[in-house]
Amino acid sequence: MKAALTGATGFLGPSLVQALLESGHQVHILGRTPEHALSRLPAGVTGAPFRIGEPLAPEALAGAQAVIHLAGEPVNQRWTHEAKQRIRDSRVLGTRAVVQAMKAAGTVQRFVSVSAIGYYGGAHGAEPLTEESSSGKDFLAGVCQGWEAEAASAHEFGVRTAVARLGVVLHPEGGALHSMLPPFRMGAGGRAGSGKQYVSWVHRADALAALRFLLERPELEGPFNVTAPEPVTNAEFAHALGTALGRPSVMHVPGFMLKAALGEMAMVALEGQRVLPRRLTEAGFTFRFPRLEEALRELLA
Repeated sequence: MKAALTGATGFLGPSLVQALLESGHQVHILGRTPEHALSRLPAGVTGAPFRIGEPLAPEALAGAQAVIHLAGEPVNQRWTHEAKQRIRDSRVLGTRAVVQAMKAAGTVQRFVSVSAIGYYGGAHGAEPLTEESSSGKDFLAGVCQGWEAEAASAHEFGVRTAVARLGVVLHPEGGALHSMLPPFRMGAGGRAGSGKQYVSWVHRADALAALRFLLERPELEGPFNVTAPEPVTNAEFAHALGTALGRPSVMHVPGFMLKAALGEMAMVALEGQRVLPRRLTEAGFTFRFPRLEEALRELLA
């Protein structure tokens, strides 16, 4: 299968490109500077320009039969008015441009678009959340709703579409774990806020495997939570990370300090969600790393 991919140079992109190639797929990347990206990716990958907010020419898809859409402005930054606009536009307008190009090209049969568990909003406590749970009302929830609505519009011209609601993807190269490692390695790590909020995490290898699983199973449509089956509280996460590193994890970061440092974005860490991958497991997907301790041991070996 020939698959076009946005976000190929991000946190998930390069490893996903490699996994697709190893599975026998052709890969065509869409990016701001495809020439630069191609120099960092395996031989055989092709590319075309894609800039968020600009129309994507149908020929840019190069006859792709599938599209995996990963691109989006990083959420992990202080949410100024301008940052919020970039976050929203990169997901909503970016997805709209990809869907319009797929419609014009007429070759795409499968579309996998990422979203996030931010769809459910915060303040759920220990309530288990599945794909049938209602959407939230905060900023990220609104972004995810608009994002997923644009992806779902591909149904209108016959493209089978799956939405992967990613949890906290763990790998030392980037994301939450990358930013947590320095203080924890110095013995200055610990729970944030009350520590009772849930962290719905997933090992990067499992996140990539889930995306490939959804790509290769076109009968699977709609939203899928891509989170490990055993979410943990923030306090449990801090303890497990400290244990994996052989460091104490007794420090406490008060909520007001996070809010002072990160502003509104701090609520993502302070509220959390307990999200379960019900539809993914029912479809037969098997997690290599269902438990946090095993995942951290492998990631930090």
